[in-house]
Amino acid sequence: MSFLAPHLRAALAAGEPAILVTVVRAEGSTPREAGAVMLVTPDASHGTIGGGQLEFHAIDVAREMIGAQIRERLLDLPLGPHLGQCCGGRVELLLRRAGDADLVELAEAEAREAISRPHVLLFGAGHVGLALAQALALLPVTTTLIDDRDTPAPPLPDPVSFEQIDDPETLVAKAPAGAAFVILTHSHALDYRLADAALRRRDAAYVGMIGSATKRARFEHWFLARGGAREALSRFICPIGGKATRDKRPQVIAALAAAEIVGHVLAVAGVDVAPRRLKAAAISAPEAKFGAKSGAKLGRSNRAA
Repeated sequence: MSFLAPHLRAALAAGEPAILVTVVRAEGSTPREAGAVMLVTPDASHGTIGGGQLEFHAIDVAREMIGAQIRERLLDLPLGPHLGQCCGGRVELLLRRAGDADLVELAEAEAREAISRPHVLLFGAGHVGLALAQALALLPVTTTLIDDRDTPAPPLPDPVSFEQIDDPETLVAKAPAGAAFVILTHSHALDYRLADAALRRRDAAYVGMIGSATKRARFEHWFLARGGAREALSRFICPIGGKATRDKRPQVIAALAAAEIVGHVLAVAGVDVAPRRLKAAAISAPEAKFGAKSGAKLGRSNRAA
């Protein structure tokens, strides 16, 4: 996932005006939650507050503010026919000219967000492992691809790291609580040892192993024979990715497994899906209350630069 601070830093360095658009409040059915942020410059936008006409309108207003040198504006927008949307909810947006202080706050908040992201450990850099690393690169998790074979590091997206280690089981013990362990190595014996180590931790958000129903049954027999708790097997996922399709192409398995994994880790982490960037400042915005009479075309608060 991309962050906004680098884009704001580049805009400020170039002397380019930029507007931060923050969802201050969201009621009912809305495309994004309170705290969602996007950045608008004269020629580009980064991040999203939900797309559609709501976002198009916000971008237009932000660029009008840039042209008129307006520093701050608060919009109360019902998501109905006036905006060409049928969500039925209501959002309040704070649009504010961004400066150096905002950059510092944004960078610090995004750094905290990056550190707090759940960890996903992918064991096995085969076809599915590589495809899954690509899929997870787009999601709010910290992903490490691990392999015990002495091979060059594969090409990976920037957010994904690679580790070659002779004894990958040691990484299971070192992983933080709430991590996901996804097991898809070249060796069934290694798969079993990794799954055993992960299940015995009891604090994993997700333990999944690629394979068939037969592989699962054999692992369960092996695990119980080694003294593993039967209760732990209720937390064990094999095959990974569910049963939506019998398509076994690596990219299809990866797409289904990525959704499954991120659902587990975010639920266990209790992650506030709204990024905390500038949330406090947004909520304390002037007149940030629903109920005032205003339409989609007019903001309730306008402050000149």
